[in-house]
Amino acid sequence: MTHRAAVISALVVLALLVGGRWVLAREPIEAIATEQGLGPPPEATVPSPSPPEPTPSAASSPTPTATAVSPKTPKPRSGIGPHDTRRLTGSRKVALTFDDGPHPVWTPKVLDLLRRTGVKATFCVVGTEVRAYPALVARMIREGHTLCNHTWHHELDLGTKPEPEIRANLEATNREIRKAVPGAKIAFFRHPGGRWTPAAVKVSRELGMTSLDWDVDPQDWKKPSADAIRTRVINQARPGSIVLLHDGGGDRNGTLAACPAMVEELKRKYGIVLLR
Repeated sequence: MTHRAAVISALVVLALLVGGRWVLAREPIEAIATEQGLGPPPEATVPSPSPPEPTPSAASSPTPTATAVSPKTPKPRSGIGPHDTRRLTGSRKVALTFDDGPHPVWTPKVLDLLRRTGVKATFCVVGTEVRAYPALVARMIREGHTLCNHTWHHELDLGTKPEPEIRANLEATNREIRKAVPGAKIAFFRHPGGRWTPAAVKVSRELGMTSLDWDVDPQDWKKPSADAIRTRVINQARPGSIVLLHDGGGDRNGTLAACPAMVEELKRKYGIVLLR
């Protein structure tokens, strides 16, 4: 019995030694399984997404400020023309002026129209035309219109001449007017083409005449249609305007045709006054 017990005891000791070694030599189950390709793959390292680029917000980004654009207002036109010439009537009413006559065809028709509408105008007459048609100048005065010296022969460059030459020209024109109408008052001078110079204004003032410019020019001398002339005058006119028109210097059928409606509209909107 003693020998048998010793053998059993030895076997027990041996079993304990072998079991302990096995236990001590184990690796984690997950590591072994992975090593043998039986377990799940190791977690992939996924790079963290970069933070998104900050999107400018309405609060953080400056919003373009719309600049308020005010409607353009027409530049005010002065009542004083070049070299202190007169450009406005001085009242709300507008004035009509007719240049380059008298003309044997168009001036009588313009005078007829003015008489029918009860309107008075200023006629800027040319010396050579006055000599040719003195009766028309007499009619202008008889029907209550105003006369204006427009040089002897419509000399566009008169203002560039020496003062004695300017004076001689204007005096000759005034003499011719007074031959047609003795004692006629000649209140105004208008330089052809509006080509004013200090010398022309000075001489006319010394001769007792106001240099008369204009505020509205429909360019009827270019012979546009009657509708174009009327529209330009109405669109350009404002209180106190002096309107430039022509009764001489060529075919004035367009001007004559434009006048009835134009005159009525000007009368309604502003009234028409005679320059004095």
